[in-house]
Amino acid sequence: MLDSLTNRLAGVVKTLRGQARLSEANIQDALREVRVALLEADVALPVVKDFVARVREKAIGEEVVGSLTPGQALVGVVHRELSELMGSQNDALNLATVPPAVILMAGLQGSGKTTTTGKLAKLLLEQKKKVLLVSCDTYRPAAIEQLATLARQVGVELFPSNIGQKPEDIAAGALDYARKHYHDVLIVDTAGRLTVDEAMMQEIRRLHQTLQPIETLFVVDSMQGQDAVNVAKAFGEALPLTGVVLTKLDGDARGGAALSVRHVTGKPVKFIGVSEKLNGLEPFFPDRLAARILGMGDVLALVEEARRTVDMDEAEKLAKKVKSGKGFDLEDFRSQMQQMKKMGGLNALIDKLPAQLAQAAQGAAGKGGAMDDKVIGRTVGIIDSMTPQERTKPELIKASRKRRIATGAGVSVQEVNRLLSQFEQMQKMMKMMGKGGMQKMMRGMKGMFPGMR
Repeated sequence: MLDSLTNRLAGVVKTLRGQARLSEANIQDALREVRVALLEADVALPVVKDFVARVREKAIGEEVVGSLTPGQALVGVVHRELSELMGSQNDALNLATVPPAVILMAGLQGSGKTTTTGKLAKLLLEQKKKVLLVSCDTYRPAAIEQLATLARQVGVELFPSNIGQKPEDIAAGALDYARKHYHDVLIVDTAGRLTVDEAMMQEIRRLHQTLQPIETLFVVDSMQGQDAVNVAKAFGEALPLTGVVLTKLDGDARGGAALSVRHVTGKPVKFIGVSEKLNGLEPFFPDRLAARILGMGDVLALVEEARRTVDMDEAEKLAKKVKSGKGFDLEDFRSQMQQMKKMGGLNALIDKLPAQLAQAAQGAAGKGGAMDDKVIGRTVGIIDSMTPQERTKPELIKASRKRRIATGAGVSVQEVNRLLSQFEQMQKMMKMMGKGGMQKMMRGMKGMFPGMR
């Protein structure tokens, strides 16, 4: 996400090495690069002009103190201004109303509205909310079926609807049902169009009048670039929006919508879609995205994701094994792989790492695919093909056993050998950690993943 912008800004920092302080002369070229980087990322031109002017005003005369370089001082200014541009803080969902709190989802067809509805239901379910979903898209039977599938996957209730009904009747029925069955939240998925048209706007206005939602969220595809901001503005003029959800930020999006939408529409970005998986919806924190853009990573998001998805009992058992310096086996290795997948996969994790660590991880993935998500899936498959005894005592696995395991997992014997070699490296690292040798462990990681520096 936003890799091009990150790389450009990293180049800006390098141009300011050796300077004693930030001045009009030495930041002129740097700000020109910042301007080009933002325009290439599809940030709206008025936003770019305003942003660069504010950075220049704040940066000139900024003292370079302590161990900071001028480049780092400029990054500090850019980080603060990027955060301010995107809203400075997270605007959480407002559910402070007599239940059910109604959330109306609006947006164009193909923006990821229905999928986002399912993801939001999962997020609220994790917060112990009783959620009801309903589809008011009476033009596409596939949309109703898609929401039904998502409801089953998430484990929430769906209010039935079909294409012969009026959207307002469906909405009124769902609201009445949610009240009678004590649901905390009702999320309403609406019909979209390929472009903004008056018929769609009138329909969603009627739905808004029927439901009186406490939250009206506009779902927009960030891959639309500047056009996404224009569409958001049109919806904002037709509806009293309370927030925006930016989807597909994990794709090839240049990300300009994330930087522009708050400034242009005046509406806060509340969530961002970071993967197609059901756990791929995150609250939007402007300062954290600014840090990720500047190559600082988002360690807080990693910690929160771990708290949400990691089995703490399993983690505690593993910690005891590591501390004792013995007992780490293939069952533990398999468990760690699965925990990683629960956290959204390696690509999602790498995206939140600081730039240097992310580059090291990506380099490791490029050499032999040691960290590729698909390889992790095959690794789990290979371990599943082993007997319980082989998992606890991998030293028993000789030639004939390797052939049997490879056949059972549908892979080559070479892949079984590669897994056993990686496991041995991991085992050594765990022993080092148990003895408190962090430096030794880091050297061990370099041996396991040749791409690390």
